[in-house]
Amino acid sequence: MFAHLNGTVARIEANSVVLDVNGVGYRVVVPVSALSTLPEPGGRVMLHVTMIVREDDFTLYGFLSPADLQVFQIVTGVTGVGPKVALSMLSVMDAGELARSIASNDVRALTGVPGVGPKLAQRIFLELGERMAEFSFTHRVDAAVSGTKASENAAYEDVVEALINLGYSRPDSRKAAERAIANAADKSNTGILIRDALNLLSSRGRS
Repeated sequence: MFAHLNGTVARIEANSVVLDVNGVGYRVVVPVSALSTLPEPGGRVMLHVTMIVREDDFTLYGFLSPADLQVFQIVTGVTGVGPKVALSMLSVMDAGELARSIASNDVRALTGVPGVGPKLAQRIFLELGERMAEFSFTHRVDAAVSGTKASENAAYEDVVEALINLGYSRPDSRKAAERAIANAADKSNTGILIRDALNLLSSRGRS
């Protein structure tokens, strides 16, 4: 029913936040670790959410990252792991750490979570070990790709600004930066990228 909520923080409570979305207040239960990173009341935030319905109880659980939400949904599929226990896990560890702990059968890490004893930990390892190993691998790959894109974007902006400071127009600087990055083996080396972009511009003259 809900995928995410994007709104203004109305107030922060012991284990939840009330989010004002177009005049409607939604109480969203969040991990304790997320409480300290939420903006002050009046600030805006987007939470990735899921609703769990039990008898007369409709509760929204929210997370700052889609990975945390995904892991929450996975672990609550294990018998004996309710929303509160899953939330406790994600209050102690983020999605990547929790996935690695389960994939590596790290009993000490998992039993350090309130509500998780040795028997429940073994059940989680048995049911989710392979799935969490796959998740952990994908999570590392995605993080690496995101980091690469971020470094490329930073280099691109640096090259554009350097070219503009040298007297080139912004449109020409952007085109040269894009071509230099596309052709470069090392897409984060700003010095080499500026040199290559200058060569491209020099070959066609200043604008």
